[in-house]
Amino acid sequence: MKYKLVLLLFLLNCLVWSQNKTTYTYAIKGTDTLKMDVYTPKNVRSIDSLPVILWMHGGGFAGGKRDNPDEVKMMQYLTESGYVGVSISYRLLLKGSKTGVGCDCPKTFKLDVFRQAALDYLDAARYLVENRSKLHVDPTKIIAGGSSAGAEGALSAVYLKHFYVDDTSQYEAVNFAGIMALAGAMVDADYISENNAVPTVLFHGTDDDLVPFGKAPHHYCTPDRPGYLILDGSEIIANKLQDLEASYYFNKVVGGRHELSQIPFEKLDDILDFFKRTIHGNETIQTTIIVNKN
Repeated sequence: MKYKLVLLLFLLNCLVWSQNKTTYTYAIKGTDTLKMDVYTPKNVRSIDSLPVILWMHGGGFAGGKRDNPDEVKMMQYLTESGYVGVSISYRLLLKGSKTGVGCDCPKTFKLDVFRQAALDYLDAARYLVENRSKLHVDPTKIIAGGSSAGAEGALSAVYLKHFYVDDTSQYEAVNFAGIMALAGAMVDADYISENNAVPTVLFHGTDDDLVPFGKAPHHYCTPDRPGYLILDGSEIIANKLQDLEASYYFNKVVGGRHELSQIPFEKLDDILDFFKRTIHGNETIQTTIIVNKN
């Protein structure tokens, strides 16, 4: 029994180290030192230039960590699939806030939180581009991704750069090849155009009471509340992409709530296949999967 336990610990140790995880500081903003965990395949070669998924965790802009167990599990999956996985920290501007990101949080402050998250995300992406050789990253195949608040940050970085960023020239080298948003939304889906539309994966529940599935107020705040802010959820985003004849994979769960922000491990093979066919194979794919929640 003793030897079996030793063997198990050895195997677990090998599994951890096989991910080749390295932590870097990508920005320092005030008192916040922003870091990223970069996971590469264990057999990566010095000449390899690999696709990457840049991930922003959820947590209502108040909590969560880049090394949450699910994030670590996802990064491991990505390295086993030939990707570089990058999980970032970002400024949690609502940490310790009495209002959180709910209906008592003023609309103007919410918009600034979204903006700052987008800037953090873009700074992380720029770090990847500037250090592409060291990190084995293909700068033409950076796929954005995030969950809940992280999805809002990623969507803002990909599709609302010209809405939130005063000087976009500092991010000229940053181009996204695709995006995966779990229970996310954006301020205005009309900013999605033929020029910036990329293959987009969306997961959302129709009864999400925090992040709207369609066009609705964030947290479903009433107009008399300070936090009343209309957002475009996954359904509006998918409809916009459909009109543009751009690629999307939309997993719609009828009756689903905010649990659709959880990483869908059982669907990751399908998601990576979608990105392979649309980004690497230049196919146009428009898929909507409708699931009824039991």
